[in-house]
Amino acid sequence: MQLKGEQLAAHLERELRPVYVVYGDEPLLVIEAADSIRAAARRRGFDEREVLTALPGFNWTQLYHAGGNLSLFGGRQLIDLRIPTGKPGRDGGAALQEYCARYAQRSPDTLLLVTLPGIDWKDEKSAWLTALANAGAAVKPIPPALADLPAWIAGRLKRQEQGTNAEGLRFIAERVEGNLLAAHQEIQKLALLYPTGALSLAQIREAVLNVARYDLDGLREALLSGDVARLTRAIDGLRHEGEAPPLVLWAMTEEIRALAHIRIGLQEQRPLDGLLKDAKVWGPRQTLMKRALQRVDRAKAEAALAHAARIDGLVKGIGSGDVWNEFLRLGLSIAVAGRGTL
Repeated sequence: MQLKGEQLAAHLERELRPVYVVYGDEPLLVIEAADSIRAAARRRGFDEREVLTALPGFNWTQLYHAGGNLSLFGGRQLIDLRIPTGKPGRDGGAALQEYCARYAQRSPDTLLLVTLPGIDWKDEKSAWLTALANAGAAVKPIPPALADLPAWIAGRLKRQEQGTNAEGLRFIAERVEGNLLAAHQEIQKLALLYPTGALSLAQIREAVLNVARYDLDGLREALLSGDVARLTRAIDGLRHEGEAPPLVLWAMTEEIRALAHIRIGLQEQRPLDGLLKDAKVWGPRQTLMKRALQRVDRAKAEAALAHAARIDGLVKGIGSGDVWNEFLRLGLSIAVAGRGTL
């Protein structure tokens, strides 16, 4: 069974399965999902808890022993298995599959909760994760997109009987982008500093730190969407976080190359859907790419590729200039409205 993060609370009100695996890229959401499962287990009488942490060298027979170690007094047990690396390895994968086959449906007084960080697509399709999901439920909480972050923050403030206007929510969102754990801490800080009720922008400015964490995906989204403010913050953030310039150049050039490819195809009167597929533009990224095509014509895309080639020389020590300033200039040439049409 696969569950979205937002489906978990309603699911736990209805039932409790013998196995849960929770994983994702955002630590706060993984922690909170696991906490809700532990709380539901306690409400149903799982009063005993054994914590296992599968670090390198972990003896996986401990999982078998925990699964078969029922209390003489009939207590119900939660096995809290944590895999910090996200990689159980060959022995761990086999042990998890064996547990699901041996104990999951035969030991109603034992519940297994497995927590991991974000894992790659290969592990998402692995036999061990499939076994866990089939024996119980797999939960992958998805962090809110930037556009949804103000509403997420508003919901958190409401829990502590506070609120603010759209400008205040946007101010917080811009400073915690990509870092929900820090966002959670900043929201809790507001509860400590100020009474319940409406918060002014001045109060929020006084309290909230700039704890945003930027990544290359955020940069690519800002570039295609034409969000100049976010683009500027992303480039500045990546610079201060020590991101490698070749990776930044690669991320930007991939999007520009796709724009140029699609623009040439449109000039040849080829269908847009086929061009997007050829350029490997899938899912929500298609919407962003179409928005960018409204601003970027073929000449603009090809000029941007030439600019990217000059930046590549700077990265390799050829020529003079500040690489990060050139990244910003390159980004603005795509993000700022131009003459493109579909």
